[in-house]
Amino acid sequence: MTNNPFAKFQLKSYVLKQIERKPFQRPTEIQERVIPKVLAGKSLIGQSQTGTGKTHAFLLPILSKIDESVEEVQAVITVPTRELARQIYHMARELVEIDGKPKVTIRLFVGGTDKKRYIDGLKKQPQIVIGTPGRIFDLVKEEALFIHTANHFVVDEADLMLDLGFIDTVDQIAARMPKDLQMLVFSATIPKQMEPFLKKYMEQPEFVQVDPATTTPKKIRHCLLPLRHRNKIDLLFQLLKTYNPYLAIVFANTKKTVDELADALANKGMKVGVIHGDLTPRERKKMMNEMNDLKYQYIVATDLAARGIDIDGVSHVVHYELPSDLQFYIHRSGRTGRGSYEGVSTVLFDLKDEQKISKLEKMGITFDTIDLNNGEIVRIHDRNRREKRKRKPIEEKTNVKAIKRPKKVKPGYKKKWKEEMEKLNRKHKRKNRLK
Repeated sequence: MTNNPFAKFQLKSYVLKQIERKPFQRPTEIQERVIPKVLAGKSLIGQSQTGTGKTHAFLLPILSKIDESVEEVQAVITVPTRELARQIYHMARELVEIDGKPKVTIRLFVGGTDKKRYIDGLKKQPQIVIGTPGRIFDLVKEEALFIHTANHFVVDEADLMLDLGFIDTVDQIAARMPKDLQMLVFSATIPKQMEPFLKKYMEQPEFVQVDPATTTPKKIRHCLLPLRHRNKIDLLFQLLKTYNPYLAIVFANTKKTVDELADALANKGMKVGVIHGDLTPRERKKMMNEMNDLKYQYIVATDLAARGIDIDGVSHVVHYELPSDLQFYIHRSGRTGRGSYEGVSTVLFDLKDEQKISKLEKMGITFDTIDLNNGEIVRIHDRNRREKRKRKPIEEKTNVKAIKRPKKVKPGYKKKWKEEMEKLNRKHKRKNRLK
């Protein structure tokens, strides 16, 4: 009798053996709910945030359904970015490598690489295809890749596919696949613009939602650092120096702000990496390699890094700006606190952010309010605490109005008026003592 907690899913024996080599303690919530449905052949929409174990939720059952004796495309997995495609490819390869030999043939197809070399290598069709929609569809149009035999189609990070304008290409890929296709769509949100695509290919799909409140790991400490009229870049620099992280990602909302922050921090002597959409494929690949080699302690990024890139060893996340879509706060924070490690997610907080912070708290996130004190992080009172103000006795307000200024002012009026006020005040004090 095996102690493998995944044994109950009746996965293939080699898949279970590979899981035992991984640091998996037990299935995550989305794995518990998705794996049985995929094994049963059901199409589904999975709504969950990053860091929930979503990738293995579809990889494990798909690998268990591949017929190793049939040398044709049986599953296609599409993702919006090259980095994410490479990550899923490496995760899949780790699961199928037995004594140096793969049980299943898997190929990676992404842009920025030699298409002719891909075509030459497709004389033998892979059993699983992983890649970006544009490159996969190019190879289909070239009649080099044959996807009409596929039984399973995964659309990962579907809302990001939509944002980046790839959903039409995904549509064209799906149109060349069998009608009885099992489609698995994973997305953090389900925008209305995506509904026509879902209805076109999915009849009464299963819906699996893992709530945001349960997807923010308890291992992540969420903090607010109030700006308090301080220079924001200087405060960011002091925070990062105080944290002295293993690896920190600083998130900003625009490419321009990312570049400005990176330059400012670099001028202060920090080794800073940059990730945003304006980097060329070669620059992005070089940056990812340098980050994996731990060349940088600090990375400044737009939300692309929260969705399409998985960076190991992130101990701290800092939100220089809060995103307009607060779901991205979950994605950003999910870059840290991965696996068995703890993490810290800190917001540089200004009064204009109050409404967004309140919404995040309603989503189940609890914040500690912190500040910097002589090079240390200290916890301060809650931002909503209000000190009670001492009110002056009502009698004193009454006294001021007791003697009105006369319309005609005679000589010596000020002196006489002052004496009358003092006299009246003494009278009220005597009354109060007698009460």
